[in-house]
Amino acid sequence: MSLFKKTILPGQTIGIIGGGQLGRMMAISAKQAGFRVAVLDPSPNSPCAQVADVIITAQYDHYDALYRLAEECAVITYEFENIDYEALKWLNERAYIPQGAELIRITQDRIQEKAALSLAGVEVAPYAVINQFTDIYDNIEKLGLPAVLKTSRGGYDGKGQYVIKEEKDIEEACKLLESGPCVLEKWIPFEKEISVIVTRNGSGELTHFPVVENIHIDNILHQTIAPARVDDSVFSKAVSMARMISETLDLVGTLAIEMFLTSDGTIYINELAPRPHNSGHYTIEACDHSQFSHHIRAICNWPLEQPSLLKNAVMVNLLGEHLEEAIKEIPSNPQWFFHLYGKDAAKHKRKMGHITVLTDNLDDTLASLDDSSIWKEKEKIGGNEE
Repeated sequence: MSLFKKTILPGQTIGIIGGGQLGRMMAISAKQAGFRVAVLDPSPNSPCAQVADVIITAQYDHYDALYRLAEECAVITYEFENIDYEALKWLNERAYIPQGAELIRITQDRIQEKAALSLAGVEVAPYAVINQFTDIYDNIEKLGLPAVLKTSRGGYDGKGQYVIKEEKDIEEACKLLESGPCVLEKWIPFEKEISVIVTRNGSGELTHFPVVENIHIDNILHQTIAPARVDDSVFSKAVSMARMISETLDLVGTLAIEMFLTSDGTIYINELAPRPHNSGHYTIEACDHSQFSHHIRAICNWPLEQPSLLKNAVMVNLLGEHLEEAIKEIPSNPQWFFHLYGKDAAKHKRKMGHITVLTDNLDDTLASLDDSSIWKEKEKIGGNEE
């Protein structure tokens, strides 16, 4: 097992590839711990750049810029997985990146990811690799209808996938093959989507955050409920699966693991994100350690303490269409924790911030949020819909 035992100390500089909101919240945690922060992003005024000490404005695969980042920083991390693998591999030979490049190679390709999950011994939805049109017909009878065709690379927030409900849908779905190989998955009629965030440092210490429940609207995360409203056996099984995956991948840093829970208690792993995750934002207020502070500790090889949930919480995303109404609510909701990301334009469906509410009664809080005028779209895209 390859362990990264180099310890990074306050006063040194942490580099972050990617300047979005995850990078911003990483940077805030890093600065609270006494580190300097450098960010590489195409935008000079990205959310992370607004709080960074060093700003390198360039594309993520610009080798001169990556080399400058290596020169500036004692350790480098990333805030999203859509980084050029070859560029990251090149950088990994010239800088200290405890997460390495292989985790990116695996998680940015669904085919590689499913192979890795199968190796870890966890359940995934039955699937087939689709390279050409006829492969769908060869596998659709075995997998059954409905099924989901997904591009192997580049999909997020519901993009890059097509639900095949009837055989006549196959021709339209096949347009996804224009971008390369795909994965055809059996449709899983899940009861809940849950997730677990795990953190592991270079010395092999592994911790996990509570199992949470996620609700999506239009395939974009809307709410995270902490803890998930499931029984103890589900908690234990989800955490056990998360640990198996983390050990198999030789994880350093943070890994978010999205799961489908069916009515019979089966848990299928849906996908992985090798960094802090939207479903972990509640940890800033609700836990004694946030996912961001733990990520910084992990990549710097500081000791990790098992996080505890101090109070139940609901996190709700603010998209571009919610922002104006949400700001009006600030004076009348002192119990809400507002986080705005500093993005330059409030575009439709763009994540602009989030609100976290700590609560003694999850049901009452969820009902109150549902009644708010901020979130007007109520249709939940759940597991039993085709």
